[in-house]
Amino acid sequence: MELERLQERLGYKFGDRGILIQSLTHTSYGHEFLSEKSIAMRDNERLEFLGDAILDVVLSDILLETYPNANEGQLSKMRAAVVNEKTLAQLARMIQLQDYIRLGKGEVQTGGNQKPSILSSALEALIAAIYLDGGFNAVYPVVRHLVAPFFAEERELISFYDHKTQLQEVIQARWKMTPTYRLLASSGPDHAKVFEIEVRMNQQVLAVAQGSSKKDAEQNAARAAIESLSL
Repeated sequence: MELERLQERLGYKFGDRGILIQSLTHTSYGHEFLSEKSIAMRDNERLEFLGDAILDVVLSDILLETYPNANEGQLSKMRAAVVNEKTLAQLARMIQLQDYIRLGKGEVQTGGNQKPSILSSALEALIAAIYLDGGFNAVYPVVRHLVAPFFAEERELISFYDHKTQLQEVIQARWKMTPTYRLLASSGPDHAKVFEIEVRMNQQVLAVAQGSSKKDAEQNAARAAIESLSL
């Protein structure tokens, strides 16, 4: 395996090559070829368990730093937006992790290295391997680099940030008012409706926006209001 290329993509050089290889070893491979080894050394399942916890800690720290005005609920939503099978599999593909995972014959035949569950688990195991090899100071910048694409230039996870809550908190704090939302129109067939919502502060229209549901339209209107008010 050309592990040097993988380490270059990670920006981390392993001291213990063995733990790197273990993090890339799926249970199917361990069962078929490494059955004589102990459970702790046979595959990456235990590393996956540790990597999941490490991801939570590192992302929580990054989110606290990046979003100083977000509350606990918002932070939890944003962390969940990254720490899930779909997103982790996407991150794994970004570093071409699928090319390095060791699989049993059955998984190879069924394209196991493309399965989101296997990719996400391998990435978590790899993160744990970096932590065990180099410590927290080694794994932190790697995770930060990996998740950087999910933080837009505006420093927002746009799809997951609760803009309505943010707008309400700021308006209540500054003007002692509560923003209100009103449906202006809905159009299109039932399977592809478009809703238009306006958000007001007292009698002042702050923004108008559309969305594929009332909830999405309200979030889009709140986001537009935040931008227009330069909050």
